[in-house]
Order: sequence, then C-alpha cells, then structure tokens
Amino acid sequence: MIITASPRPGWVVGTGPVGSDEAGTLLREYYVDVSDRYYRLHFDRDSTAEEIETGFALSTSDHLAPPTGLFLIGRHDGVPAACAGLRVMDARTVELTRVYVRPTLRGTGGGARLMAAVEEGARNLGADRIVLDTRLDLVEARALYVRHGFREIPAYARGMYAEIWYGKELEPRPAPGR
Repeated sequence: MIITASPRPGWVVGTGPVGSDEAGTLLREYYVDVSDRYYRLHFDRDSTAEEIETGFALSTSDHLAPPTGLFLIGRHDGVPAACAGLRVMDARTVELTRVYVRPTLRGTGGGARLMAAVEEGARNLGADRIVLDTRLDLVEARALYVRHGFREIPAYARGMYAEIWYGKELEPRPAPGR
C-alpha cells in the first residue's frame, strides 16, 4: 500500500514487510552507517565486519510489523533507498526508529517524503504522538526531525545510544468533507 507519493519526481514511500529482502538491505545499510559513525567518533575507525554482524544480529526489527508497528520503504526512481519504522508504545504514542536515507540521495526530498509517510502511518496506527531517541552525532537526522516539527522532550526511555529525545504531537485529521 502506498502511503505517500511525492510531488517531486523520483520519490514514493509506502509500507513494506520488514522481513523482505529490500527491507533487510536497507536496515543493514542503516546499521552500517550509524555503527561506522559511532566507531569513527569514539575509536577513530570504521566498524569491523564482526562488529557489524554481531550488532546487526542483535538489532531485530520484528516489532515493526502489524499489529505492533509498521515499516516504511522509500523508493527513488523505483529503487529502495530509504526506510523508517514505527513501534506502538501505547494507545496514543508510537516510537520512530530506523530512519535512513541513502547518503547519495540525502537532500533530494526523500527525508521529507519519509516524514510525511511517518505521520500518516502513525495516524493509521491510531497514534496522535510520535517520540524518538537518537544520538547527538547524527546531526542530519536531528535536523530532519526539527525541520518536521519535532521538539526536544525529556527522556522517555534509556538506551546505550540514546542521547537526546524528541517528540511531536500530531494535528488531528480534518473531518471528512472538509
């Protein structure tokens, strides 16, 4: 199911099975990207293949499938190139996670399309609030969140890599016929 199609040529975002090959490829790219950035910052090197394999195996995404969540895949000119996941936390809140746009396509509108689909997906899950945690060094992601109305909030959970937390209250959907 397509959630959001882009007015800009090239980008289409829709839901996809988190267990699919294309989701697995994007999630692995996401993991390598955030892992390498962490290791460069703290150890002045990229992640080793063993560190990637061990960490990726522990970073399951099964919860990003109905009824506990959903997974979004962004395609640029038909090729999977971006992803995001939503995990249901409670009756009104979902957590945004695994946000990724291929580095070569950042700045082409994919992040904006992904965020529009995230909001629509959250509403489809019955949520009116989105929260997330991230690392301070992921400056592009943090800028994307702020650009799309997320504001810093108090910590809602603890995690080894959680350094800053954001939240956004969603506007109610317009009544039908308006």
